[in-house]
Amino acid sequence: MSALLFPGQGSQVVGMGSEFFTNFELVKKIFKEADEKLNYSISKIILEGPENELQLTKNTQPAILTVSYSIFRVLKDEFNFDLSPFKYFAGHSLGEYSALVCSESLNFSDALYLLHERGKAMQEAAPVGVGSMIAVLGVKTDELIDLFKFRKENKGVCEIANDNANGQIIVSGNKEDVESLQKTLKQKKIKSIPLKVSAPFHCSLMKTASINMTDKINNTKFNNPLFEIINNVTAKSEKNSNNFKKLLIEQIFSTVRWRESIINMHEKGVGNFVEIGPGKALSGMVKRTVKDVNCFSINSIADIKNFLNEFKK
Repeated sequence: MSALLFPGQGSQVVGMGSEFFTNFELVKKIFKEADEKLNYSISKIILEGPENELQLTKNTQPAILTVSYSIFRVLKDEFNFDLSPFKYFAGHSLGEYSALVCSESLNFSDALYLLHERGKAMQEAAPVGVGSMIAVLGVKTDELIDLFKFRKENKGVCEIANDNANGQIIVSGNKEDVESLQKTLKQKKIKSIPLKVSAPFHCSLMKTASINMTDKINNTKFNNPLFEIINNVTAKSEKNSNNFKKLLIEQIFSTVRWRESIINMHEKGVGNFVEIGPGKALSGMVKRTVKDVNCFSINSIADIKNFLNEFKK
């Protein structure tokens, strides 16, 4: 059994998808559709930059969707790949929108609009400098939660944003509270790394963004997906389109339960995890979390050819 994975923010790089854009008319049409929907040239930002424009979350989010969807369509339509061995689709944060689009639950054009608006709402929810995020390495989730309890004197926001993999957790919240946690971690000789982000994503500080996105998401049409979606909020399988809206609204301020998602898929019999989109971060997370699985990252035409040669149904 197999699962398709779609990356989130952090995987973006200027020039991503350029090989597919150059070689396939299908991709040129997808990029053109993105430009027309957003009413500005997201394709130019993706292919040429500048980097500071691509890093703006209102651009990053639709950009990653556009590239992930393009690669998926090339694999499916240009290489006639048979998706029947796949039972689950899952995306990391904004990647969940890519999973919904590729499973035909959500229209690509609608997803572009939602992600552009989501990016704006998330940035506006916390002015620059109010929040921060850190990566905490080499500690288990339960141990980190115990440290949060240990720091009860802090009344601000300091929460797990992404439970990515064994020994890789992202924390988000008020700048001073995250810095206080860092001091505690240092005392206990636990490594943490500050992240270059424009806002403190996936924590309570994002609740304003979820409120701003509620009507936009609720007014969007969702269909039942062709594949089961492992959603970020519960780390469980979902196939009922009526539930996606509530989950996507909650996802904005909730922990991305990626480690649990991978474990749940593995326990259900998934042995092949295929990452589609820029970067290879998700494959690394899978390898840190479960053993005896095959991981494939598809980010180039050569990757597709290698994958087709090696993939076992």
